[in-house]
Amino acid sequence: MKKILVAMGAFFVCLCGNQTLCAQRQTPKPNLTVLLNNYMRLVPLRDLGDRNIAYIGHLTIPAFATVGNMLERYAPIRHFMVPEDVGMYHDLDEQLKYYNTLILGLAASDLGNKRLLQFIATQAVSKQLILTVFGTGAKLQALDFVQYPILWNPELSETAARNTAMSVFGGIACTARLPQSFSARYATGGGFTTEQIRLEYTNAAALGIDALRLEAAIDTIAQEAIRERATPGAVVLVAKGGKVIFEKAYGHHTYTNSIPTKVSDLFDLASLTKITATTPTIMRLVERGIINLDSTMGHYLLQAQPTNKNHTKLRDVMLHEAGFIPFIPFYRELKPDDLSTDSSAVYSVKVADGCYIRTGYYQNVMWPTMLYSKLNTPGTYVYSDISMYVMKEVAEHQTGIPIQDYIQLEFYRPLGMQTAGYLPRLRFPKGRIVPTEDDKTFRKTLLQGYVHDQGAAMAGGIAGHAGMFATANDLAIYGQLLLNRGEYGGDRYFKGETVDLFTSRQSATSRRGLGFDRWDPDTTKHYPSKWASDATFGHTGYTGTCIWIDPKEQLTYIFLSNRVHPAVSTKLSTLNIRGRIQDAVYEAIYSAK
Repeated sequence: MKKILVAMGAFFVCLCGNQTLCAQRQTPKPNLTVLLNNYMRLVPLRDLGDRNIAYIGHLTIPAFATVGNMLERYAPIRHFMVPEDVGMYHDLDEQLKYYNTLILGLAASDLGNKRLLQFIATQAVSKQLILTVFGTGAKLQALDFVQYPILWNPELSETAARNTAMSVFGGIACTARLPQSFSARYATGGGFTTEQIRLEYTNAAALGIDALRLEAAIDTIAQEAIRERATPGAVVLVAKGGKVIFEKAYGHHTYTNSIPTKVSDLFDLASLTKITATTPTIMRLVERGIINLDSTMGHYLLQAQPTNKNHTKLRDVMLHEAGFIPFIPFYRELKPDDLSTDSSAVYSVKVADGCYIRTGYYQNVMWPTMLYSKLNTPGTYVYSDISMYVMKEVAEHQTGIPIQDYIQLEFYRPLGMQTAGYLPRLRFPKGRIVPTEDDKTFRKTLLQGYVHDQGAAMAGGIAGHAGMFATANDLAIYGQLLLNRGEYGGDRYFKGETVDLFTSRQSATSRRGLGFDRWDPDTTKHYPSKWASDATFGHTGYTGTCIWIDPKEQLTYIFLSNRVHPAVSTKLSTLNIRGRIQDAVYEAIYSAK
């Protein structure tokens, strides 16, 4: 094992960085991983929402750490060390009792450890097991008795570790076969075939794209944004054809340059909430016949019936053509006794650190104000946050489930999206969440893990138009779900025609889809990019975020930043940072054709 440590030390620095992967400039090697014993089709893993997964490996050895890190791209994984002495097996057994799925990372030399094999056999009694084994195949005969899947790779390297981990979740297909016979059970040509069902993490060279050129172009624009103080930091992710080909973090959390931005950081998504939380919920309910977009607000909401919005159609609401006013600055109407620096039964809704709003303020003040607000003649496009406040209320009344719970249960957990959701401070360390504005007027504190949007904050951080936080990786999973027209990980979440309906142009007066923003047919605007196809859909967010999905190029482009730190700035837009980076992505793709 000591020899393995020395051999693998060369790439350890690469794994610890927050930048793009070291292999980005190299053409990926084929997947040599051979899948054995997959009679029950456990691999690739499915039903992620029902799984509690643990990974047991030699975590101090970089290759095995790589396996664990790559597994975490697909699902929540808890890491444990392979026991080093007999006395540690009982402790590990106790720690694993609440996990129903175990993935073990072993060197071929481990297969001579009878105590370890006995421990594995005991775990297999009540749990689903997957073994990943690296090294000489001659040792596989020690596993002739097992019935659970084995993923064997003849190499112990970073590439082997990444490919094997991706194979577990179907990020990469298994097609390799045993090159020779190692036992009667594991004979020449043995092996099972799987298909790719989730994102693969590779590099631009895998698609014939000049990785150096792509990285240099994006670097130049991102560094300009930081230098011009358009944003202190950013993350850029590009996925094409089901492969993440670029992912890199830039700058720092703040202009103090004390905390570097990481690709694993969570950002305030702002209006991306509209298409990642509220819209998919509505898509699901429309598809199941629970909601009819041509029915009215009053049909679904008793509170809307005595208002001027009783006959407002939900389709108009989704298209921003209902006649709603654009925005209600609720925070400007706050009275001194509406806020408190301490929590209590009277002030139970936290809007930021050291800031609490009166209990029931949303239900008693904000929501009625929206319902009785001015209503203009419908049919004209006016972008309004009120639209998604309304659709959240409609969804919750029909499901009986708070939207923050519904999206986790129905979408995020089964998809393997681990960070996406509301109220991130309840789920993640503060330091992992990129701060937004240093609010000098309303909350009088630096906002970190509390939604930037004032109205969403006053609603307890959970609103239909804002409140979501996520990493770029989670957004990439969601983007691929839409590119696949509703299918991901071997499961179908939407009918293809439902995705087509909501993401295609549905208005005669604007470029909009249902909930989704789209490519602008006025080509002088180059929105969202001068090279984006007319099928492109997505959204931008006020905090400096965007996701754009181009079905014609099978492309997902994600840009996350905190351009509102320390105060709101328009430079990200005036410099067209997001659009120019998107242009650079297309140019790199086209140059490879």
